[in-house]
Amino acid sequence: MSEPHVIRSPDPDVEIPDLPLVPFVLARAAEFPDHPAIVCGVTGKRYTYAQLADAVQHVAAGLHAHGIRKGDVVGLVSPNLPDFPVVFYAAAAIGAICSTVNPIATAEEIGAQFADSEAVMIVTIPELFAKCSAAAQIAGTVKELVVFGEAEGATPYSALFAHGNVPPHVDIDPATDVAALPYSSGTSGIPKGVMLTHRNLVANLQQMQAVNAVLDSDSTVLGVLPFFHIYGMVVVMGGALRQGACIVSLPRFDLEQVLTVLQTHRIRMANVVPPIILAMAKHPLVANYDLSSLKYLFSGAAPLGADLAQACQQRLGLLVRQGYGLTETSPVTHFHPMETGREVLDAVGPAAPNTECRLVDPDTGLDVAVGERGEMWIRGPQVMKGYFKKPEATAACITPDGWFKTGDVAVVDEQGWFKIVDRVKELIKYKGMQVAPAELEALLLGHASIADAAVIPVPDVEAGEIPKAFVVLRAPLTADEVMSFVAERVSSYKKVRQVEFVDAIPKSPSGKILRRLLVEQERRRVLPS
Repeated sequence: MSEPHVIRSPDPDVEIPDLPLVPFVLARAAEFPDHPAIVCGVTGKRYTYAQLADAVQHVAAGLHAHGIRKGDVVGLVSPNLPDFPVVFYAAAAIGAICSTVNPIATAEEIGAQFADSEAVMIVTIPELFAKCSAAAQIAGTVKELVVFGEAEGATPYSALFAHGNVPPHVDIDPATDVAALPYSSGTSGIPKGVMLTHRNLVANLQQMQAVNAVLDSDSTVLGVLPFFHIYGMVVVMGGALRQGACIVSLPRFDLEQVLTVLQTHRIRMANVVPPIILAMAKHPLVANYDLSSLKYLFSGAAPLGADLAQACQQRLGLLVRQGYGLTETSPVTHFHPMETGREVLDAVGPAAPNTECRLVDPDTGLDVAVGERGEMWIRGPQVMKGYFKKPEATAACITPDGWFKTGDVAVVDEQGWFKIVDRVKELIKYKGMQVAPAELEALLLGHASIADAAVIPVPDVEAGEIPKAFVVLRAPLTADEVMSFVAERVSSYKKVRQVEFVDAIPKSPSGKILRRLLVEQERRRVLPS
């Protein structure tokens, strides 16, 4: 067995303070008591830093008065609102655990997550109370439902403020005590609770300091990425508050609303996903707004192609950067440096500080050479404690010596910069040759007449599998023109051999293409019922 080829961050390690999450995130609140911490971009409701810190203390005391104890799980089912971080950090402050869920999930999905996580309380909005009540019945462990506002049969959120602002002291061991229990996306396999400790989250915020350094207490940040998702939860919500910046939150993505907020609130940095970059690069509406304050678009959650990133940079006159991570890594493991030195727009950059990487051939288990494809393995302080009550699933993805197997395929260059090229299970095998759907998708998005695209494998008698493209058009184009466009730019074995025009590409809330839905749809079409 050859020695592992460990690729470390080029940056020096950062010190990780031995602190629980809340005092770390809100450490600077006393410096900027009157600065806005979070403002709703729709209603204008806001918390200054002093008000936010006080609200966290009040709600922590209220949660304790309502029976929440260390280790209890509080379910949070809500769009982005100024009170979302209040509940999230209040639970963490008393050693409880927030398990967040997509508000558009069904009652059955919410109930299944809260049954698995053993949630004892759900906090939601009045509009979702009926659905969450049904979910609570399914879960069987939920004792109380709280709503922001009021709903018949629910505890009003204001009741949590009725118990003073001095919650009981709870001893928290940052290294072992869990602060958050998000669920992995479920794009492959059954969703699992990801146990993220206080140290995991504090470590990741420290590791991202080079990104967040472009923000200060006078900066505003766009908060449109869902806070229930690890990217919005840690990178946006935690990262901005740690810097003393102001988050302008939006409950959902609407391009006109986002553009209005960017202009009105003079947003400096927006954390986004590739579909938003696509809109910013190509949508005619963008030209109607003054976005001169916007200096950085930081993309994550799905691969971003160089052509699209370049088009966005040129149109808006700013820096587009991307990073990489997973729910299981709190999330960030790699990021493209923010400064204007080396620029490889389709790379996620080098590893974050304190992070080690390996690229491993999934078939042989051997580390691959520079420039070759391998599954990304990661080791660092941001790697999760494990999956909640699923030791077998944890053991399947974390080696005894601490390497987390991401399931993502990457290549690394001589300078230690990584590109994510696909998922292990989503590679197309054409006559034994590997074809990466993400590579073809990035290429297709470079076509002026293509608004969006996804590529999947379809069975073929001769080749085994061939690439099929699902394409959303912005201008007329034939299937032959799409296939010719790709064929002129790739090796012959990578050519798209089937095209289907569709109205939309299915995606997760974080922007990941749900290729499995397209694969299942294709399989149903081919196989007789």
